[in-house]
Amino acid sequence: MSAQLESVDIRGKKVMVIDDSNTIRRSAEIFLTQAGCQVILAQNGFEALSKVNDHQPNIIFCDILMPRLDGYQTCALIKRSPRFHDTPIVMLSSKDGLFDRARGRMVGSVEYLTKPFTKDSLLTVVRQHSMN
Repeated sequence: MSAQLESVDIRGKKVMVIDDSNTIRRSAEIFLTQAGCQVILAQNGFEALSKVNDHQPNIIFCDILMPRLDGYQTCALIKRSPRFHDTPIVMLSSKDGLFDRARGRMVGSVEYLTKPFTKDSLLTVVRQHSMN
């Protein structure tokens, strides 16, 4: 990682993590909280949609495979809102397929992170999208 990227201060950034796995949500919350971020957790797309307006996150991590409303639908709905159109959304998936990446881009995601992610990979993505 470049020194410039490493020096980006992400303290106070609001980061939403949407995942139906409690383990993934907790891991992300621990990594992000240690870095000084404010973390908003949602266990499904519907919960995320109700929280996104209240909390106005700076960046959103969204699992793809979730019951009822999947990550692609959740991402598309968030991106449809003029208020959140420019909010970066990063897809999370245990699959690392080209099709999944392409489909994520089509609904508006800016990045794709394969699970299980590391603390460094998670924080690097937040820093990259905090530079803009």
